[in-house]
Formats: sequence, C-alpha cells, structure tokens
Amino acid sequence: MSDTRRHHIRTEDLHKVYTDNGMTVPALRGINLEIHSGEFTAIVGPSGSGKTTLLNIISGLDKPTRGMVWLDERSISDMSGAELCDFRRDHIGFVFQAYNLIPVLTVEENIEYIMQLQKVPAAARHRRVEEILKDVGLDGFASRFPSKLSGGQQQRVAIARAMVSRPLMILADEPTANIDSKTGAALLDMMRSLNEEKGMTFIFSTHDKMVMEKARRIVVIKDGIIDQDEIRE
Repeated sequence: MSDTRRHHIRTEDLHKVYTDNGMTVPALRGINLEIHSGEFTAIVGPSGSGKTTLLNIISGLDKPTRGMVWLDERSISDMSGAELCDFRRDHIGFVFQAYNLIPVLTVEENIEYIMQLQKVPAAARHRRVEEILKDVGLDGFASRFPSKLSGGQQQRVAIARAMVSRPLMILADEPTANIDSKTGAALLDMMRSLNEEKGMTFIFSTHDKMVMEKARRIVVIKDGIIDQDEIRE
C-alpha cells in the first residue's frame, strides 16, 4: 500500500562554511532545491563537492551557516535540539555506508529500536519487523546477530531499520560503498521497488554510477553549487 502522506523538502540559499586550522572552507555556496514526496533522487558529485553536507543539513544532522531548510511549512533550521531529535526519529530514516548496526542486538532488536523510542507496542513492533524482513529478503533472520551476516545482509538490515518506522523519507549516504556490485544492484532494485510500491521517498548521496542509473532524478553538485538537475522518465 502506498504512503498517502504528501510532503516536500525545500532548501533556500543554503551556505555551509567549515573552519579548518583558522582557514574557512566553503562546503555549500547557495543551494536551492525542492524534493517532493515519492522521489527517487541521487545527489551526486566528487568527494568534497558538498553532497554529504547537503544530506546532513536536510536531515537536521548539521546546521547551515546561512539559509533555511523547510519540511512542508516547518523550518528544520530553526528547531531546537530536542525538536530536531523528535523530527529525525519520526520523519527520517537513515542508511549509512558503515551500516551502524548495534553489534550486541539481534537483527530484530536493531530494526525495532526506533519503534521502541516511538513507544510502538511490542506486538505491533514484532509484526512490522516480520513484514519488513520479508520485504528486504531476510525472512527468518530475526534472531541473528550482525557479526553473523554478510556485508550485503547487514546493509539490508540497515535499510529495514530505516524503513520500518514509516518515515517521510529515507536518506542514504553512499549506501553501496562497502558492498560488492552484485549485492549493491540487488539492494538498489529492492529500494526502487519499495519506492514504487509503497511511495517511499529516497534521497541518495553517491558517486556510484549504478545508483545514478537507477535514480529518477540526478542533482549534480560541484564546488558547493548545483551544476545540473535532471529529471528522468
């Protein structure tokens, strides 16, 4: 069943400047971007282009030096620390290239962790974990620990964890970086299917050509500015 919640993210004149040994390093230099509900978008560019910085600011993990980020009519940029924590917990799923699974927890415990924070009842958590494990092709893996999984399986768990709380969007930072190309292709196909069947919004930060080929929209960043924005059929 598709997610009927409609939403969009909008950035307004985003600038981000870092200080390194007393020198200022501009990461973003005026980014204006809108991403709508149900998109499957890749933000691409070479290392140091600003793509991961942009993803982190969209998610509220980092704050802009100047400019605004809006989720519908709410300003993410102006949220307090507690508001940001609640916002990320309830609206955004994260997939990191390093998986970031908790090694002492089982697959099920890793996946249900956010739902516990959301106070979802135990029976509902268990049912949703079972459903999502089927979606990601890991039915029967609930009681395993991360150390007993391959890299591709761990990334599937990370994707399941990102999706199970039913966020408005999923942000994936280089999700194929630490897995082989065959596994990466299978994971991308899975995410594309979830995008099409359930209406989940995916935003990738990547320089992987395979991700770019699967994306419906490519936003190219060079030297902290948008160099190209292409929507595909």
